[in-house]
Amino acid sequence: MRNLMKVPVEEIEFRASRAGGPGGQNVNRRETRVEARWNVLASQAVTDAERARILRRLATRISKDGVLRVVAYKERSQQQNKELAVARLQQLVIEALDVPKRRVKTRPPKSAKETRLRSKRRRKRIKVMRKRPSEDD
Repeated sequence: MRNLMKVPVEEIEFRASRAGGPGGQNVNRRETRVEARWNVLASQAVTDAERARILRRLATRISKDGVLRVVAYKERSQQQNKELAVARLQQLVIEALDVPKRRVKTRPPKSAKETRLRSKRRRKRIKVMRKRPSEDD
């Protein structure tokens, strides 16, 4: 079952800046790039076990201060980029908290082993038949 934990928007800090790249005056004059920052260490929304799991699974994306940072600048409006950043942050946290199902070890059935060995013997016979006969025969 997937964990559908939501990061409270009140705990997310937003910063807006100018986005780079093509786009003309809109990009040059508007602060549409949004950076969403969530402090995992200070969050009240997660338990200690969940916090440890998030810190372990997202270690490369979390700063030394415990801040998870997501940036969005694809859309033309700041509001759309804000929504996109929140959605990405939520998705990252959900995936980090997802506990994969343990694999149940199984063995191949006896019939599968026999079939495999039978086909190996058949290939061996075919290859032996291709050999040149030896001089002493």
